[in-house]
Amino acid sequence: MKTRLIVFLSFLYLFSICKTGQAETVTIKYGMIPSSIRSVSSLPLYIAQKRGFFAHEGLNMEILPIEGGTDKMIQALDRRAVDIARTATPYLILASVKGSEAVAVAGEQATPIYSLMVQPDIKGFKDLKGKLVGLSLRVDTISISTRKLLAHHGLREPDYRVKELVGTPVRSKCLQSGECAGVPLGQPEDFIAIQKGFRRLGLSTETMPNFIFTVSAARRRWAEENKEMVVRYVRALASACRYMRESGNRDDVVAIAVEKTGASPEIARQVLALYFEPERGVFPKQAELDLKGLNQVVQFMAEWGELKTPLPKVEQFTDLQFLRAAGIR
Repeated sequence: MKTRLIVFLSFLYLFSICKTGQAETVTIKYGMIPSSIRSVSSLPLYIAQKRGFFAHEGLNMEILPIEGGTDKMIQALDRRAVDIARTATPYLILASVKGSEAVAVAGEQATPIYSLMVQPDIKGFKDLKGKLVGLSLRVDTISISTRKLLAHHGLREPDYRVKELVGTPVRSKCLQSGECAGVPLGQPEDFIAIQKGFRRLGLSTETMPNFIFTVSAARRRWAEENKEMVVRYVRALASACRYMRESGNRDDVVAIAVEKTGASPEIARQVLALYFEPERGVFPKQAELDLKGLNQVVQFMAEWGELKTPLPKVEQFTDLQFLRAAGIR
């Protein structure tokens, strides 16, 4: 009887240790624009879901589509509609300058590659003179990089006309309808457009140095009050970033990209080859926030008149404590 009691108590003790070691499952309300849900730019998020990195950290990610452009993400954070939001850095910076307590806690996409896709009859940059170019909002790095690319090849407004079109699907539709002579497209939409007969005139990376395009942002106070949860989120995202870089995982990453974007396996492989052969810094290595890259965005915005002096310091809209707690420097 005594032996049975000892065995039973030992079992309870071991069970309590295992129970304590497991992360309690919590839900994070994660906001993103609808066009990003099927975008290859969200691969780290998809991989973290598909390969169980979030589940391993005890996280249930509730994906909430936020209608409108990326500029709506910080508004969703400020009104507490979401806990973490995927946002482009220019909108985070502008919101911070205006008093928002939103801060970047992890990197999602570093230097994106945007293709300036044009109608088949556009043979060179000079052929865009007087034509309509579809861009995003003026503050967006998509628009800044395209304007820099056009200026590099001798075209400045009003040499061409501009229509503001927020979201890759909207710009792609304008190109395919024939209304736009050219638009910047990300992946896989640019490869799909090439298959349909449109031409790639240039790449944004021709004139844009490394920077950080999208980040995971949260309200500073909420993140501090839920530090363990945010650290677990960062750790899962970092695991996904490392996973997608391993050559042995390429087939699996291609399959996940196909599932989420609807692109063909051939196009998915072309996209990944563009990103990693050689490494072009499109994604962070482990969800890190490169302060130099963030400061580059500040400089871009100042160059195009979107920020006035004194320019904000990156510490104003970042909080690195969660990355550090996750062992990421």
